[in-house]
Amino acid sequence: MIATNNEIRPGLIAYLDQVTASAPGRAYKQQVLELLELQPGQCVVDIGCGPGTDLAAMNAGVAPTGSVVGIDRDPAMVAEARARVVELPRTEVHLGEAHALPLKDRTVDRARTDRMLQHVADPSQVLAEFRRVSRPGGRIVMAEPDWEGLLIDSLQPAMSRGLSRFICAEIVRNARIGRSLPRLCRDAGLDVQSVVAVAPVIDDFTTADQLFGLRRNVTRAVAAGYLDAAAEEWIEDVSSRPFLATALLFLVVAERPA
Repeated sequence: MIATNNEIRPGLIAYLDQVTASAPGRAYKQQVLELLELQPGQCVVDIGCGPGTDLAAMNAGVAPTGSVVGIDRDPAMVAEARARVVELPRTEVHLGEAHALPLKDRTVDRARTDRMLQHVADPSQVLAEFRRVSRPGGRIVMAEPDWEGLLIDSLQPAMSRGLSRFICAEIVRNARIGRSLPRLCRDAGLDVQSVVAVAPVIDDFTTADQLFGLRRNVTRAVAAGYLDAAAEEWIEDVSSRPFLATALLFLVVAERPA
């Protein structure tokens, strides 16, 4: 599930909505929601909330007395999220940096990141910020990928390996963040509660192309020299055959020590 900072904002919003609506997206997002263990009265923060696709579900978990805060660095995302939650009680969306959360110390009970730490400049600083703003016992749930775990079945496996190398080297800043999160959490003074690896199987090329940008990224990989020109024919051949792909996503739960 790849989205880069170079995407046109309306297209990025549509992409994030597609992920949320897809079967793999619904499944892992439900797992994240369950791992948060939301209770009425809690304050929960969505760090990197994007267009607010998940704020309503979080609101339902802490209602009627809890509060929800969405934070994003992109003004267009903040505007869209605010429009979507305008009728939700006790729900706010703020423009702000994950590296310097616009929140007071020890005010947050729950937080989450969803495929956001893969793009930030310093994931360790984001985790340190969570520790600062969370109350003792506060919990963060992170859903973050490991792009070396992108697997595509084909008669030319070297092509999919080249595509994965390109994504890890050129597209996603912290492409292997998923496997590193438990270590980074411990380094930030957080107690790791659980680590789960999720690998949804996608057997429809159109869905995989929407989520992973397969055609688009193959074209980019050819231009960058990670794949040769035959890759364009390869991805079309893959699309015409029975299809199977998966991508590795880590769900990590950590808490601020009591």
